[in-house]
Amino acid sequence: MTRHIRAHRPVQPEPIPIDIRMMEQFTRLFMLVLGLISMTALVWWLVRLPVFAIAGITLAGQVEHNNAITIRANVTPQLKGNFFTFDLPQTQKIFETVPWVRRAVVEREFPNRLRVLIEEQQPAGFWGTEGEGRLINQQGEVFDANWGELEDANLPHLSGPDNQAAQVLDVYRIILTQFKDMGLPVVGLTLSTRGSWQAKLSNGAAVELGRGSNKEIEERVKNFTSTLAQVSQRYERRVSALESADLRHENGYALKLKGLTTVDLQPVKR
Repeated sequence: MTRHIRAHRPVQPEPIPIDIRMMEQFTRLFMLVLGLISMTALVWWLVRLPVFAIAGITLAGQVEHNNAITIRANVTPQLKGNFFTFDLPQTQKIFETVPWVRRAVVEREFPNRLRVLIEEQQPAGFWGTEGEGRLINQQGEVFDANWGELEDANLPHLSGPDNQAAQVLDVYRIILTQFKDMGLPVVGLTLSTRGSWQAKLSNGAAVELGRGSNKEIEERVKNFTSTLAQVSQRYERRVSALESADLRHENGYALKLKGLTTVDLQPVKR
């Protein structure tokens, strides 16, 4: 007897209607967004807790012209936000507006303090016309400061276009030693808008250095300072008798010595 076995096909589940699928997806998305909003709100609530409000500022580095009390008094009212929310670059700029502060590096100290490393301006000379109240630092940058707070009032007077301040400082340093070795230190150096240099010496003498590169100026000054003593002796004068000099001549320089009524051109080879 033969038996016939009937195979039953698996029952296929009925497809989920599209509106139900969309509702499920929307529900999942809604729950995800709600979770993110809740998490954001919780984080925002936590970071704004009073415990994270800036409670103190630790100052390090150079604070010779500004004590900690002065800096805090100038800066604290301008600080906005707390440990997590304040803007580091903007806070750095606020510290750098304090007089004598050249650069400030601001860091967070958890949970509610700032650490600020201060670099103060190191003046190299007075800048501009007398009375402007400006100085030039060792990097050749012009800054405003109270001259009454200077530790050294015997700084040179340098002047020229502000965008060439660094070059003026470089030339001053180039010629400083040469004139100093001659016994007449440079107390002033001016660069005109036309590019011509003039040095003022400690005895009041004015020396026209002319135009040219730093190297050309250096060579003219070297030629002048190495021969001035010999020329002065020729007229029975000391180097300190110099009243003025002009180094712009092609093969020498012209000078005027106290007690002599004429300007004498000396053909000195370079």
